[in-house]
Amino acid sequence: MALKVYRPTSPGRRGMIGSTFEEITKSEPEKSLLLPLKKKAGRNSQGRITVRHRGGGAKRMLRVLDFKRDKVGVPGRVAAVEYDPNRSANIALIYYADGEKRYILAPLGLSVGDSIKSGEDVEVKAGNTLPLKLIPSGTLIHNIELNRGRGGQLVRSAGVAAQLVVKEGEYALVRLPSGEVRRIRSECLATIGQVGNVDHQSMKLGKAGRTRWLGWRPTVRGSAMNPRDHPHGGGEGRSPIGKPGPKTPWGKPALGYRTRKVKASDKMIVKRRGK
Repeated sequence: MALKVYRPTSPGRRGMIGSTFEEITKSEPEKSLLLPLKKKAGRNSQGRITVRHRGGGAKRMLRVLDFKRDKVGVPGRVAAVEYDPNRSANIALIYYADGEKRYILAPLGLSVGDSIKSGEDVEVKAGNTLPLKLIPSGTLIHNIELNRGRGGQLVRSAGVAAQLVVKEGEYALVRLPSGEVRRIRSECLATIGQVGNVDHQSMKLGKAGRTRWLGWRPTVRGSAMNPRDHPHGGGEGRSPIGKPGPKTPWGKPALGYRTRKVKASDKMIVKRRGK
């Protein structure tokens, strides 16, 4: 994907970097693969805000994506590469030989007319899906399953790729984009290649309005609030945070405080992410 730098005809245009959408070959989505998408504005099933600063944004329809890739042995042809407003990666419309249509994540290098396939006897090339035990070590992969049959859960955003490091019996060691090395069962499926739209991280929104289109609302500093609204609030003039250090809006330590809960799957982590 190529980027375009806008001429600074206004303060909002200055510094704005967008996409040229060269990879996109079809502007209208496949109607049979659309579902209505109701906005939640960061609220859970009880109506409480669990993700702050969300709301508004452009109306969207949900594109139903095939993360399971369970059309085993049925070849498919790439009919179009489309834009998906619900994710950073582009999606590819696949026409299968049995007449079914599905959306998949568009890997880097996949173009209209290419053939893809899922199963154990398929070629190791971009877009094909096969078990980790049959993928050569060192291969770049994405859309990785954690549990067999559940569908890909890891490595799905634009431009990312994991690497299959080594296979050890029933497990395969995979290096994730974060640097974490994780043990995954070797019968789990993964798709070959790197997720497309690799220049997505280089785009600059340029103005607050584009952020609102995406459904993000403004963030207010805690020091600008009242004491009842935030631990940093109150005081005369520009007051310091004070000891014992910065806090979250709910009074928890904000910097360096470990918040990750112990999970049963932690035993699968061989090397933690980070420095």
